[in-house]
Amino acid sequence: MIILAIGAHPDDIEISCAGSLAKMVRAGHEVVICHASDGDKGHYKIPAEELIPIRRQEAQQSGGIINAKVISLGLRDGEVTAEKESTRSLFIDLICSVQPDIVITHAANDYMPDHVAVSRLVFDTTFLATLPGASKNYPVAKKVPALYYMDNLSGIDFQPTIYVDITDTYETKVEMLKQHQSQLVWLKEHDGVDILDFMQTLSKFRGIQAGCAYAEGFIQHMAWARPNAVRFPVN
Repeated sequence: MIILAIGAHPDDIEISCAGSLAKMVRAGHEVVICHASDGDKGHYKIPAEELIPIRRQEAQQSGGIINAKVISLGLRDGEVTAEKESTRSLFIDLICSVQPDIVITHAANDYMPDHVAVSRLVFDTTFLATLPGASKNYPVAKKVPALYYMDNLSGIDFQPTIYVDITDTYETKVEMLKQHQSQLVWLKEHDGVDILDFMQTLSKFRGIQAGCAYAEGFIQHMAWARPNAVRFPVN
């Protein structure tokens, strides 16, 4: 199967679902990681024109650890909006080009506007990409993919319907997140968070719930026209 993980920024996917993606690759599935924004505002000292190539390189290094393809949609921080037609077209092209069986993205109640907008855009365009003439650049998507929401930051008001034991891929998840060195600095300065410790705490918490050392939680989107029989391919 083809799994497409879509985050708002480089490092979002690593924080919330990299352990599961590593298991999917290990099981023989194809994983594509996409970030909508280049993360141009993610540093107090490095200007945007210098930060963008740094963050793109960090994302490529991270994806390379599990041999995942990494795609950037080239948007800017704070400018990801679900209502903008040109942005919707970018997401439709992404779905049509990748032809995913499963899409993973932010929960609708995540903590910041770009995350919430990406959640809405993914919900909308995974359906719209199947309509005739949806994309001017790629063949129409063959099906509406199964949709899963990854844990929001801190897990507030997020009750997983699926837990994935990532104990055996936890160190891979750590190494992937460590590639985003610019963000280890940014999140500490902007949010007062050691994101590696933060991620470990949430992974342990979900692990306690799931009866293992480390876990990641997901909520499957349940609606008609979604192939709800598609299971997480982690084995």
